Amino acid sequence: MSIGTTIKTIQDIMRKDAGVDGDAQRINQLVWMIFLKVFDAREEEYELLEDNYKSPIPEGLRWRNWAADAEGITGDALLDFVDNALFKTLKELRTKATDDHGRMIGKVFEDAYNYMKNGTLIRQVINKLNEVDFNKKEQKKQFSEIYEKILKDLQSAGNAGEYYTPRAVTKFIVDRVKPQLGEIVLDPACGTGGFLTAAIDYIRQHFQSADVPEIL
Repeated sequence: MSIGTTIKTIQDIMRKDAGVDGDAQRINQLVWMIFLKVFDAREEEYELLEDNYKSPIPEGLRWRNWAADAEGITGDALLDFVDNALFKTLKELRTKATDDHGRMIGKVFEDAYNYMKNGTLIRQVINKLNEVDFNKKEQKKQFSEIYEKILKDLQSAGNAGEYYTPRAVTKFIVDRVKPQLGEIVLDPACGTGGFLTAAIDYIRQHFQSADVPEIL
């Protein structure tokens, strides 16, 4: 299933929830879910690389322990968990965390909000997100693709103040600029990272792989 189809399915699920009003709230709802899923994947890497790695997230609140199991907590129990345990604790990390990762999580959740009011629908959204594996290199572009898909929907509805530059346009411009190894690429109006991604692709295509550092 393509990422576009997955996001459309998630949007359709969210439309059934009385607490979510419009695409802007749907994208905000998705952001914190995707963040926790991606951070959990990164923590798997940290655990392999660092012998004494300790997660800033309490064990029971880590994505792997409450969201990863498709048959896990759902319904009213899930809604209560998200509103009264997950959000409450992660928001407190803004001031209580003693490490950079913890403070970052607290900052992300400082203005985050769980708009969904149906725990069964929350579980359905989570299970669809779990079909996307952000650990695979070829799927890392899906970060921007997810945002671009929702952003295009927002624009078509006429209720967004952000603008999406089509992939063909970013590729054309980067091909004309011809970025070189060692140069700094700046996208001052970076939204989905389309220009930066196109620049990375250009460099990887035009230079020997041994000369290109691991970028992402």
